[in-house]
Amino acid sequence: MRPVAPCREATHALLAHLRAAGFPGSPSVLAVSPSAETLTYVPGTPAVPPLAPEFLTDDALASVAALLRDYHRAAASFDPSGYRWPRPAVPAPFRTGLVSHNDVYPANLVFSGGRAAALIDFDLAGPGSAAWDFAAAARTWVPLAPDSDIHDSRSGRVLSRFRILLSASGLSSSERRDVVEAIVPNHDWTYAIVTGAAAAGHPAFADYWRRVAGPAARARAWCLRHRRDLLRAATAP
Repeated sequence: MRPVAPCREATHALLAHLRAAGFPGSPSVLAVSPSAETLTYVPGTPAVPPLAPEFLTDDALASVAALLRDYHRAAASFDPSGYRWPRPAVPAPFRTGLVSHNDVYPANLVFSGGRAAALIDFDLAGPGSAAWDFAAAARTWVPLAPDSDIHDSRSGRVLSRFRILLSASGLSSSERRDVVEAIVPNHDWTYAIVTGAAAAGHPAFADYWRRVAGPAARARAWCLRHRRDLLRAATAP
């Protein structure tokens, strides 16, 4: 059981659609009250940072891409019109009509048997695109950051891991280029939510921002500096 999200009608409609489409990688709604909702339990282990070695492998990374690919296929036939979706909206250049998850942070993925098996926490889901979700996944799963800020086995492998993620994405070459173009806007959109909540007096967001402000700024600068490298990696055969 958890508190009801402000856009619950939209989120619940999306989850019902995913279930009807045969997508097994998301929870279902069991019950709703005025103040809380009950969702099905998703078995497995969430990838809560600091990430355990089992979440750092190339196979694990490719499985994140496969899960997103399957989610996007299931969500593609969902009509988002007529629903209230979370704000801020995904920037217009990165909205295709697809309802993307929009929060592909490691802790929102559940693993089973060493592979990404489910997405949870759909509170930020809304009209976006596959490129937008893969930009978010790349930022946090590759991760897109200077090696000095990567303190595990992924250090020194940023571009090769980015290539692995997009090679498993099922995206066209054009869509892969869109992922690169979405990276910095996705960074800014994500941290605008964090800083906005911190400024509104939410202590958890304020504490989080104090911890990540420095690394976030360095990651953004790295992405700008290496845009051409990312484009080459994204479109490599």
